[in-house]
Amino acid sequence: MGLTLSEDQLILKQTARSFLEEKSPVQRMRELRDAEDETGFSRALWKEMAEMGWAGILFPEDLGGAGMGYGELAAVLEECGRVLAPEPFVSTILLGGNAILLGGNESLKKELLPPVCSGDCLLAMAFQEQGRFAPYAVATRAARASDGYRIEGRKQFVLDAHVADRLVVVARTAGEPGDRDGLTLFAIDPTETGVTVRRNAMMDGRNAADVTFDAVPAAAAQVLGQVDAGAELLDAVFDRAAIGLSAEMLGTFEEAFERTLAYLKEREQFDVKIGTFQALRHRIVEMFCELELARSVVRDAVGALDEDREDVPRMASAAKARCSDVSSLITREAIQMHGGIGMTDEEEIGLFFKRAKAAELTLGDAIYHRDRFASLRGY
Repeated sequence: MGLTLSEDQLILKQTARSFLEEKSPVQRMRELRDAEDETGFSRALWKEMAEMGWAGILFPEDLGGAGMGYGELAAVLEECGRVLAPEPFVSTILLGGNAILLGGNESLKKELLPPVCSGDCLLAMAFQEQGRFAPYAVATRAARASDGYRIEGRKQFVLDAHVADRLVVVARTAGEPGDRDGLTLFAIDPTETGVTVRRNAMMDGRNAADVTFDAVPAAAAQVLGQVDAGAELLDAVFDRAAIGLSAEMLGTFEEAFERTLAYLKEREQFDVKIGTFQALRHRIVEMFCELELARSVVRDAVGALDEDREDVPRMASAAKARCSDVSSLITREAIQMHGGIGMTDEEEIGLFFKRAKAAELTLGDAIYHRDRFASLRGY
C-alpha cells in the first residue's frame, strides 16, 4: 500500500462514511452512554456492518471472510473513528480475531471465525493486569492438570468482555511476571465455571471489564500458538491491533481538526472571524502538518502489514507513538479553540478528546512505543 488509497479502497472508504454518517452519528454514542446501555453498542448495527463484509475483511474466504487486507480495514476504521463508533472492531477483529487466525488450530478457526465474520460471535482478549500496558507482566497462572490446565488470576480493562462469546486469555505456564518466555494463550468460554466478568464504563463511552478466573479448566485443544512461547503470537497480534487502532485514531483527530477549522471560519469576536487571528492560524497550521505526518506513518504501517515487510514491529510502534502524540495535540487544541463551549458536555468536540485519550493509553502510549521502537532499532 502506498501513501494514497487505491480506487477500491477509496470506494470502500466513501461507502463507509455514507453508511456511518446515516446510521452512527456521534450523537448515537452519547445516547448509548447516557442510557447506560447494557451492551454499549448496537448489535443490530454490528450485524449490518458484518453483512457489508466489514467484520470479515481480514479473514480468508474459506472461513467466511472477504480475503482482503489491512488497507481495506484501515479505510473502514478511519471512518469509524470519525463518528466515535463503539462497535467491537478492536476487541473482536484486531485482538481476538487475529489471535484465533494466527494461533488457533483448524478446529478453533472453523468454529469461531465464520460466526465472527457474520457478526454472530464476539471476541475479547484478556491480557492486561495493571494500569499501564505491559504485555509480559502476566501473573495469571495456567497450572497443568490431568485433563489440561486450570487458570487462576485477574485481568483488567478487557475490552467488550461483558458481551464476548469467547475470551482469549493470556496466562503464565512458566516463569515469573515480566518474563517474555512462559506465556500461553487460551480460548476460553466466558460461561465456564469460575469465570467472573464485572463490567466497567470507560471515559470515552467504550466498554471494558475486570475478569476473574478461579480454577477455570482449559483443554489442550484450547491453546493458541505454542505452550510457553505465546509471546511470539502476542507480539504479532499487538502489532496488528496497534496499527488498526492507529488508523481509527487518525479518523478521530482528523474529524476533530476539520470541526475546529470550520469553527474558526465561522466564530466571530469583535466582529472579526477568529480564523483571521495570526496566533490561531499558526496553531491550526501546526495541527494540519502533524495530522498529515501521522497519516503518512499510518499508511506506511498498513502497507508494511499487507506487504508482509520485516519492519512491521517498528512501524506498529512508530504509528501508535505518532498517533498518540498527534491525537493529544489536536484534540486539546480543538477544545481550547472552541473556547468555553468546548469544555461543556453538550459540545461534541469534548467527546473526541475523551476517545483520543482512551485510545492513546490502549495498547501502549507514546512513551512505551518510542522506547520499543528504539529497542527494535538497536539503540
